[in-house]
Amino acid sequence: MQVPLLDLKRQYVGLEKEIVDEVLKVFRDQRFILGPQVEELEAQIAEYCQCKFAVGVSSGTDALLVSLMAAGVGHGDLVVTSPYTFFATAGAIARVGARPVFVDIDPNTYNLDPNLVEETVSNLTDTEKQKLKAIIPVHLYGQCADMEPIVALSRKLNLALIEDAAQAIGAEYEFSDGEVSRAGSMGDYGCFSFFPSKNLGAFGDGGMVTTRDEGSYELLKSLRVHGAKPKYYHKIIGGNFRLDALQAAILKIKLKYLDEWTEGRQRNAKLYRNYFREAGLEGIFVDLPVEKERRHIYNQFVIKVKEGRDELKDFLKNKGVGTEIYYPVPLHMQECFKYLGYDPNAFPVSVEASQKTLALPIFPELTNEEIRYIVEQVKAFFEREKS
Repeated sequence: MQVPLLDLKRQYVGLEKEIVDEVLKVFRDQRFILGPQVEELEAQIAEYCQCKFAVGVSSGTDALLVSLMAAGVGHGDLVVTSPYTFFATAGAIARVGARPVFVDIDPNTYNLDPNLVEETVSNLTDTEKQKLKAIIPVHLYGQCADMEPIVALSRKLNLALIEDAAQAIGAEYEFSDGEVSRAGSMGDYGCFSFFPSKNLGAFGDGGMVTTRDEGSYELLKSLRVHGAKPKYYHKIIGGNFRLDALQAAILKIKLKYLDEWTEGRQRNAKLYRNYFREAGLEGIFVDLPVEKERRHIYNQFVIKVKEGRDELKDFLKNKGVGTEIYYPVPLHMQECFKYLGYDPNAFPVSVEASQKTLALPIFPELTNEEIRYIVEQVKAFFEREKS
């Protein structure tokens, strides 16, 4: 049996007519950059993410970049974030001339450990504290970071709070007072990616920034068109961060099905749990994802392999099962960040995660039989190892 890590063709089959009809409207209209398609998508995403405003941008990476620019983060500033995430999070910090300050992750959720965030900030020198401008928590794999203490700390220190929600559209977090918030609505800015492999994926690159503040909204709109307001008049320097109408048209169609797809991913996660338990693998050979926060949308289903992660990956590949390692090298160990001076063992939880985690297929169109087959092959691997 062949089970890919992701099969977007299965999703497209049921959407083809709707998408083609909507894209043809764009062709006939001949308005390809921004315009009404983008404005409609922005309104829909803002409502879905429980925010007042949303600004369509060219990618999830540019969503982070333009948010940092809007927050006034620049040369010599410090920004707290995770060393265990996609490169763009720290890359955007460096691109505005700021310096990433890494903090290790929670061993169960792989998100920022808020206790370590507070400890790291308190250990900064007075000069460093003056340069600290923002915190970027990452909602990794589709589950919100533990936001309550992070929100409190950012307000206490007057820091910009930028949520990297690239993998978490629709994920939810419940505060201690019972308030439930969606990813992207808890900070000053929420950054989303519409890369094709995301739960809500475009047919190319695309992104979105959400905000509750009207002033930030107007600034973001200006920054995405080179800082122009009105056209050809520039008080500030921005960039070309525009979302195109074709991607917006496609995303409007797909957004209608997002909750249904999320339910499919959650259903598949439950099937995995049942089959791993039946196979006697959970807690002995592998640890399964921990659902700590209110709504996990499972952009990835990531297991932790006690021993032999790389060998298991190769074994599954030979059995036709697609997998991926998110992420094999923590950011503090990347060559381009050597100048930060971190010891390779500075963040042991992140290092262990990079060595032991493995993502299994979780896309909503997976069948029961495919999930059962994957778990059977994982069991076969460990039985082979024991013999």
